[in-house]
Amino acid sequence: MVLKELCALRGPSGNEHAVRDYIIEKATPLADSVTVDRMGNVIAFKKGTKPNGKHVLLDAHMDEVGMIVQGINDDGLLSYLTVGGIDPRVVVSKRVRVGEDGVPGVIGAKAIHLQSEDEYHAVLGHDRLYIDVGAKSREEAEEKVKPGDYVTFDSEWVEFGDMMVKSRALDDRVGCMVMLSLLEGEYPCDITCAFTVQEEVGLRGAHCAAGHIHPDCALILEGTTANDLGDVPEHLRVCSPGKGVAISFMDRASIGHKDMGRELRSLATEKGIPWQFKSYSSGGNDGGAVQRETFGVPVTALSVPCRYIHSASSVCSFRDIDAMYQLAEAFLLAQ
Repeated sequence: MVLKELCALRGPSGNEHAVRDYIIEKATPLADSVTVDRMGNVIAFKKGTKPNGKHVLLDAHMDEVGMIVQGINDDGLLSYLTVGGIDPRVVVSKRVRVGEDGVPGVIGAKAIHLQSEDEYHAVLGHDRLYIDVGAKSREEAEEKVKPGDYVTFDSEWVEFGDMMVKSRALDDRVGCMVMLSLLEGEYPCDITCAFTVQEEVGLRGAHCAAGHIHPDCALILEGTTANDLGDVPEHLRVCSPGKGVAISFMDRASIGHKDMGRELRSLATEKGIPWQFKSYSSGGNDGGAVQRETFGVPVTALSVPCRYIHSASSVCSFRDIDAMYQLAEAFLLAQ
């Protein structure tokens, strides 16, 4: 399964080469051209069947959140910086892999029964956590890792429940997988699939990609936070896994194009594709960069709802991934 293989690849922001190599291999037989720009984005172009037809950009980012080794302490423990937004509450005791060799480690904190009253009631920040690679000293740790090494969560792929899957990096390998599937089709419009880098640290790859593609419009294919569990008030819930692809009208990075939004909702209703509004303005995506490039690009985001996003164990529904594919395909066929 392509999605399982994509999620197994380690690709934090700025270190996406394993994901990039995989995507180049898969996309090359399907596209008319596949190139890599200076930023590291993979750009796959496929000519449409209609002369002088529209040019549609599809965008999904290759990178995932992770960490980077900041330093090695005398006791062999590693200090780290986050790459992308990671809540420190979700990392304690999680397994990680460090460096190109994937050295195993565990993120640790002071034992709870040794914490002071203030520490017990406070959220320990990343600056008070560490990575344990089993070394007894700085010298022993330096034989395995070095400052600047990237760190990723070490989490298994698990299919469970009613068409649900748990994995790291579902954000945004779901979008990458859908774009690879869309490249298998034929469409009246020209399409460019931009598999971008460094979205999690500021939409950096998308700024570069959109600046030289100049599309007529763009669909951003993303994984987004669900926030649908527990005591979260109804008006703060974003979307729900299993209820269809989420169509955004606004997030913190961009405002969806009204005409594109109406067309997508109409197509979904007409073809019986399950969909839902992304009903709370949260997060951001590459649309914020694409929308503002050159003379402006109409954009709308289609998202797969993900629980526990930006953690070692994100969860989504295969049904929503399929709905994203069906709606993006319907949109391309209608251009």
